[in-house]
Amino acid sequence: MTVNVEPDKTGQEFPWQSLPAAQQPEWPDPEALRKSLADLASYPPLVFAGECDQLRTRLAAVARGEAFLLQGGDCAEAFDGVSADQIRNKLKTLLQMAVVLTYAASVPVVKIGRIAGQYSKPRSKSTETRDGVTLPVYRGDSVNGFAFTEEARRPDPERLKRMYNASASTLNLVRAFTTGGYADLRQVHAWNQDFVRNSPSGQRYERLAKEIDSALSFMNACGVDPEEFRTVEFYASHEALVLDYETALTRTDSRTGRLYDVSGHMVWIGERTRQLDHAHIEFASRISNPIGVKLGPTTSVDEALTLIDRLDPEREPGRLTFITRMGAGKVRDRLPELVEKVTASGAMPVWICDPMHGNTYEAETGHKTRRFDDVLDEVKGFFEVHRGLGTHPGGIHVELTGDDVTECVGGGDEVFEDDLHQRYETACDPRLNRSQSLDLAFLVAEMYRGQ
Repeated sequence: MTVNVEPDKTGQEFPWQSLPAAQQPEWPDPEALRKSLADLASYPPLVFAGECDQLRTRLAAVARGEAFLLQGGDCAEAFDGVSADQIRNKLKTLLQMAVVLTYAASVPVVKIGRIAGQYSKPRSKSTETRDGVTLPVYRGDSVNGFAFTEEARRPDPERLKRMYNASASTLNLVRAFTTGGYADLRQVHAWNQDFVRNSPSGQRYERLAKEIDSALSFMNACGVDPEEFRTVEFYASHEALVLDYETALTRTDSRTGRLYDVSGHMVWIGERTRQLDHAHIEFASRISNPIGVKLGPTTSVDEALTLIDRLDPEREPGRLTFITRMGAGKVRDRLPELVEKVTASGAMPVWICDPMHGNTYEAETGHKTRRFDDVLDEVKGFFEVHRGLGTHPGGIHVELTGDDVTECVGGGDEVFEDDLHQRYETACDPRLNRSQSLDLAFLVAEMYRGQ
């Protein structure tokens, strides 16, 4: 379908507006859409161009092999999940994972949340049928409601404004937590919740936290107390899926005259929307944010090289991140040629592994789930490929939550298929719980250290 977008308040038209775009909502009321987009176009930016540029600098270090990227968060955020407790729990999980990777692998970690904008989801079908009733599929809280009713499933552009407000609230809380003392390294013990402390991964984390405490005490005794220990750089990212929303928040930077999508520091284009002649790639090519692109097992070398030409023509490290999602059974076969030929072209994208989306299956209980062992095996394969080619395994991209959910099976504090019903809370894809996320961080640190 063609993207229906409102020009920004300067009357500017954007090149991607006339191109076809996959996975877009069928808004039933064009006038309501126009009003919502006009309101969004007048709202303040959620992030600033300078912050996006700073992230590009940090990602350039990852591309050069000098740092590691940890990107994680919810499969799909929900409006009713914008609470201090839930946001703090997600942040805790990412901070704990980052501490494990930084300390155990001795590598700087760039921290990016799937947060403050991940309210939209691509779907394999446009409708859903239950008991003979067919309704539009749930596309995330930014578009419609999860309840299977005609009213809830009707796409409502007012939800785009709710998405903006929820993202603003989330970013305010994240900034408060990361700069107000909560992210101080002296808090490493406080980040551990009871259910994690009593798990194998939590106990392992406690031992590491004690080592960090000892190191900090030594540094303090030597008169060293860096400001970097008190705060943390944390960036927000989401899939740039609903182009009506992204376009309304695309602004021209007064300093440079360049376009930025001020809905998030980094945005990515998904496997289902990276058609080379469609609107999503054209949009991504025009904005100056760091850009990610998901690459699945069917991605050809020519497609990857063309994506680089379109999105990173200047071959600038930090501009483009390839997020590979091959599946545990395919990563060792499909990834090597892509990495080898891209490297030979002279491009220097960040390579990170999404070990979640290629490893989903339906359990006998009917729940969509993932095996922790499959997630881990894909990451292992990702490291093996890069080790064999002498390239840098730049990071991981993980769907996770700070809550004690039962959505993925396995892990040190093992979840079984018969346990899935106990706390299966995701609206879309299954997420690692906090204990499983820490397990993964420790194992990834060992892989990185063993390169």
